Amino acid sequence: MSQFTLNLIVIGASFALYIGIAIWARAGSTAEFYAANRGVSPVMNGMATAADWMSAASFISMAGLIAFTGYDNSTYLMGWTGGYVLLAMLLAPYLRKFGKFTVPEFIGDRFYSGTARIIGVICLLIISITYVIGQMTGVGVTFSRYLEVSSSTGLWIGAALVFVYAVLGGMKGITYTQVAQYIVLIIAYTIPAVFIALQLTGHVLPQTGLFGTLNASDTKFLATLDQVVTDLGFRSYTGHHQSTLDMVLFTMALMIGTAGLPHVIIRFFTVPKVADARKSAGWALVFIALLYTVAPAVGSMSRFNLTATMWPGAETGQTFSQPAVSLEDIQNRDDLHWMRNWQVTGLLNWEDKNGDGLIQYYNEAGAANEQLAAVIAEQGLQGNELTTVNNDIMVLANPEIANLPGWVIAIVAAGGLAAALSTAAGLLLAISGAVSHDLIKGAINPGISEKGELFAARVSMGVSILVATILGLNPPGFAAQTVALAFGLAASSIFPVLMMGIFSTRMNKEGAIAGMLAGVIATLVYIFTYKGWFFISGTNMLPDTADAWLFGISPASFGTIGAVINFAVAYLVSSATKEPPAEVRDLVESIRVPRGAGGAQAH
Repeated sequence: MSQFTLNLIVIGASFALYIGIAIWARAGSTAEFYAANRGVSPVMNGMATAADWMSAASFISMAGLIAFTGYDNSTYLMGWTGGYVLLAMLLAPYLRKFGKFTVPEFIGDRFYSGTARIIGVICLLIISITYVIGQMTGVGVTFSRYLEVSSSTGLWIGAALVFVYAVLGGMKGITYTQVAQYIVLIIAYTIPAVFIALQLTGHVLPQTGLFGTLNASDTKFLATLDQVVTDLGFRSYTGHHQSTLDMVLFTMALMIGTAGLPHVIIRFFTVPKVADARKSAGWALVFIALLYTVAPAVGSMSRFNLTATMWPGAETGQTFSQPAVSLEDIQNRDDLHWMRNWQVTGLLNWEDKNGDGLIQYYNEAGAANEQLAAVIAEQGLQGNELTTVNNDIMVLANPEIANLPGWVIAIVAAGGLAAALSTAAGLLLAISGAVSHDLIKGAINPGISEKGELFAARVSMGVSILVATILGLNPPGFAAQTVALAFGLAASSIFPVLMMGIFSTRMNKEGAIAGMLAGVIATLVYIFTYKGWFFISGTNMLPDTADAWLFGISPASFGTIGAVINFAVAYLVSSATKEPPAEVRDLVESIRVPRGAGGAQAH
């Protein structure tokens, strides 16, 4: 059986499972569509939350970023997991106790303002659309390789699938679909990691293999990787090279952005009791850790395997002991079929610049190594000849690079799609709820019937899928980079207003509105100044480089500054205006009081 046929069978079976679950769990009411009728068990919700959380950025892109940057990109792991603890401890239980369907609904009721609710809707839409673009990018990358279609065609196929099961099932269908998707993605991520760890280090656990000894030598794996990449002119893998200030701000932006993500928050609205929200958070952290503790090993081992492919002596630490891979090898060797496969997608490419028939992989900007300098002089090299290696392909290509069985490759393909689709569905549900429940019912047509609201929710989700797909055709970066921008926007807008709404009785509607606007506008202006994408159609006002950034703060890190602006403006404006009504202050106190929390009912 060909690899394509095997991929088609496994991916097709997973899609049939998702659609079958959506039909079985079809939402018949707004309560089921928005919150699964608040009947999901903590363990089930924890697994669904983990799938919702571990997006294409986690499954596909995070290990790729770690593969090419190393230690510095551990910020993704620290920020995302640390932020989830903030969410679980500081926000989720209290928001569940409040008993609403959506985040903007909480903002509107807590700050006794329809305007605040509408601004919450706008912030949610900006965050969620930016985030879902990253997921659709991941869908396109996965489809383009494994179903041998273009990225754009793959993106439209993924959009059609999400449309079927998300629009049909709502939160009820999405919850049980996400449980299935979690099982698929964790198996898909773990199996190849175990195989590759055994191949390279003899360790069954990738986590311990990362710190083990290479089978082909008596040196530590990470020490050899460091030696190999520095020999080739790249920066050390385990060293810290970026600005410490930017690293701290970026980690913080991911943390507080995580705690402000609407599509994750609404998962805690699906459990019967507030106590179950806390239990769900605990289970979700366990399920998330199963992937996140493996990701550094996957990233580093995929980088090692790629380097060893290009310089066959690298596996023993003797980088230049054998010639680099030749064009003839790439075309004829079975163990290099993965290069041919990925070249078709345009995500991997090479060019024989000096015409010697070899493809040399090195960093010409850092070629200070004597051996590398000698090779450059001897062979008349004219620059790195592995011209394109997209970060997003590393996890997906890793099983092929390591020559693992075809069924493993097919499972990884299904896992990548499960990760992207599970999060996309959660985001689209958040968007749908904001439009139908907060905008249409909350502001435009308060008297709309439940049937009309359910229809509006499904239509708005369909439109959101279309918009996200169109924008996903030209994303502003890799999947994880695009997602990082969404976290910055959530950090600067939603997180501060939720924190102040729960823990400050003095915070009033004027402060909340001014803070949200100041935070999100400042962050958007900063991002688009350097990224240019969306409003200015790819033309940035300033170069997106560390030298041009304000105080060396990258666009993805500015969410922390935006959050500080939000808090500061909200505090100053609230202090200068009258305090909230007594009933609102009593409401805030009641949210935080544990008395009766276990039996809090939905409104």
